Amino acid sequence: MALHDVWFVLIAVLWTGYFFLEGFDFGIGVLTKLLARDRAEKRVLINTIGPVWDGNEVWLLSAAGGTFAAFPDWYATLFSGFYLPLLAVLLCLIVRGVAFEYRAKRPEENWQRRWEAAIFWSSLIPAFLWGVVFGDVVHGVPIDRHMDYAGGLGDLFSPYALLGGLVTLTLFTFHGSVFAALKTVGDIRERARRTALRVGLAATAVALVFLLWTQSASGDGWSLVALIVAVTALAAALAVNQAGREGWAFALSGVTIVAAVAMLFLSLFPDVMPSTLNAHWSLTVANASSSPYTLKIMTWCGAIATPIVLLYQGWTYWVFRKRIGTQHLADAVH
Repeated sequence: MALHDVWFVLIAVLWTGYFFLEGFDFGIGVLTKLLARDRAEKRVLINTIGPVWDGNEVWLLSAAGGTFAAFPDWYATLFSGFYLPLLAVLLCLIVRGVAFEYRAKRPEENWQRRWEAAIFWSSLIPAFLWGVVFGDVVHGVPIDRHMDYAGGLGDLFSPYALLGGLVTLTLFTFHGSVFAALKTVGDIRERARRTALRVGLAATAVALVFLLWTQSASGDGWSLVALIVAVTALAAALAVNQAGREGWAFALSGVTIVAAVAMLFLSLFPDVMPSTLNAHWSLTVANASSSPYTLKIMTWCGAIATPIVLLYQGWTYWVFRKRIGTQHLADAVH
């Protein structure tokens, strides 16, 4: 296996880790409108991800940075052609971070409601747009012989890409629902489980259509295995959620996301961005990668830094592993 193949796998792992971790905190943001009945419950939901949401975004920085260094032509075509959707994601992530920090800085109800609305929308929009972006990457977009994006904004919102957006939105919301059930106590925990069932059924319907569409268009034997794992894990997550086994439900919803993302990358390889204009103009792991020397240096750096990041994040989740409820709030009014 050449180093550019290794780095394709590593970048796939980084994106998978990002969607697994950021997926549930996007879902929690969406649930502040769908699940929470009052400001105290919104505060409980926000507190479930308070210690970890910013650490989850490290995976996005690593994935984007790794793509820039290992596959500069892929990075250039992706971030120039998808400029407006990715700019919208970036702005949402900025607003979302500010909202988490500023919401409790003043006691006025209107002030807190505005920041809570910002948390909802800045979670929902990226959860949808990431599916659109990766749907386009897998399905292909107009790329010319110079590796430049040759389409318009409308070309990014094909039926396949829009379906991909619905898949990530519903899957992330389901992932967040089972995480909320895992991390809370009392009535909100029971309602989180019921919400997980409703959202999970919707996610199953759209995900099945999307994954079968992907398999029929560009899949192989390995992607078919990933598809089966994703669908089976999602069905099992729904079943154990109904049985009140929140830990297993969260683990299985995570397996669903991991398998679904793995299927997309398996369907994509050896391309990194297929061209719908001419298959010979597609970006591949070979023609879009950096030099072997650059990839070698990156491999050594990644081998040193990655275990440190994993240990730190694992320690964070262990420290903040306990459940919370409205009774644990110092002042349930805010």
